[in-house]
Amino acid sequence: MEGSIAGVRETFKSGRTRSVAWRKNQLRAVIDLINENEQTIYKVLHQDLGKDPAESYRDEMGVILKSANYALSCLDKWVAPKKAELPLVFFPAKGEVLPEPLGVVLIFSSWNFPISLALDPLIGAISAGNAVVLKPSELAPACLSFFIETFPLYLDNKAVKVIGGAADVGERLLELKWDKIFFTGSPRVGRLVMTAAARHLTPVTLELGGKCPAVVDAFASPSKTKVIAKRIAGGKWGLCSGQACIAVDYLLVEEKFASTLIELLKKNIKRFYGGNLGDLKCISRIANKHHFERIYHLLEDPHVAASIVHGGSADEERLIIEPTILLNPPLDSEIMTEEIFGPLLPIITLNNIEESIEFINSRPKPLVIYAFTEDGTFKKRILSETSSGTVTFNDVMVQFVCDSLPFGGVGQSGFGRYHGKYSFDTFSHEKAVLHRAFFPELEPRYPPWNDFKLRFIKLAYRFDYFGLILLLLGLKKP
Repeated sequence: MEGSIAGVRETFKSGRTRSVAWRKNQLRAVIDLINENEQTIYKVLHQDLGKDPAESYRDEMGVILKSANYALSCLDKWVAPKKAELPLVFFPAKGEVLPEPLGVVLIFSSWNFPISLALDPLIGAISAGNAVVLKPSELAPACLSFFIETFPLYLDNKAVKVIGGAADVGERLLELKWDKIFFTGSPRVGRLVMTAAARHLTPVTLELGGKCPAVVDAFASPSKTKVIAKRIAGGKWGLCSGQACIAVDYLLVEEKFASTLIELLKKNIKRFYGGNLGDLKCISRIANKHHFERIYHLLEDPHVAASIVHGGSADEERLIIEPTILLNPPLDSEIMTEEIFGPLLPIITLNNIEESIEFINSRPKPLVIYAFTEDGTFKKRILSETSSGTVTFNDVMVQFVCDSLPFGGVGQSGFGRYHGKYSFDTFSHEKAVLHRAFFPELEPRYPPWNDFKLRFIKLAYRFDYFGLILLLLGLKKP
């Protein structure tokens, strides 16, 4: 493994990855990899997670094709130096900001979206001109094997490598020095990544997650209420069965509105996924037995079990947990203190929807706050009085596929951002460049530095009059 990585370092040192032509060729190769292996990708995603083709294309393949095409169309603009405005005192001079690749970067991708969460940051890394080592999750073994087999057939195998293996391989990779580490996964492992990176002062982007709330205001229009329930049902259970960092983790609603919302959610569950555990369809399975047991354990608390108003059944052999709704489980229970990352949806009732702001602020900062409301004042309060990676009004999860918006967390939900130009920036260093001329050459005449001059210098700095400073000091040619 170390020899393979050393070869990647030598490739970057050769300057090969800096070429815009090389970057574009690699982006086209990613597009070809997806288009020419569509059926194989459907197969491996079904093997690992039970995803159906529609979900696989929407959340995995379509995301990558969109991102790669967007990067291709914008790359020439992204790599161009940006002119910097300089103060008059620097005349004659020219300033610019030049994006340059960081070097050899390490990307850890997650198992829940094993195609898109591996290739999306890869697109940013190669767009910026880096060499890349990708470590996909071993918890999606069919997708990992697919990457190992197909990457050398499409991408530059001397500059882009896939490393397979379990947690011990990840630990060995973290012992090495990298120019950037990009990690998608749990906060627990994220802390280990940060600790290892600190030994080499390696910059890190952490895409973690957390408990993403959906605040549901009361709507007078029944048709809009139906749309809300449909979007929540699709965004909660249709997104890898809730195994997603951007999935709705719990709902906050006014008590008088809760029963109506629950009934609408039940109807949409039946419509989208089936009426009971035996006829569930179009829903992903839980990744493995360990995660199945972790999620189902959340329901074993008697007080939590008593709060179930829909679902709660499970099939351990098939690793399926029925879409489950809970009404007011204990706030100190594990289901309300830990990220669920599964098909369980607690609903917490409030006397007034504006209490949701205090509720959210009493917990760690989420990756996303979803809020369904048409109240402009309430929207402003959510934006100004809460902190989260993203706020999305009147929909769920769509912000993830918007290349013109940054995606990333804050606090315990992670830090750093990517998607579109933000991916390019994440894997680039913006180098400041200043071009100066040799003429005229000016020198200050000193001493004396009397008190009057010192006071005038302070005043000049305060008002940014650099030219006055030079005049006061008395300038002369050499």
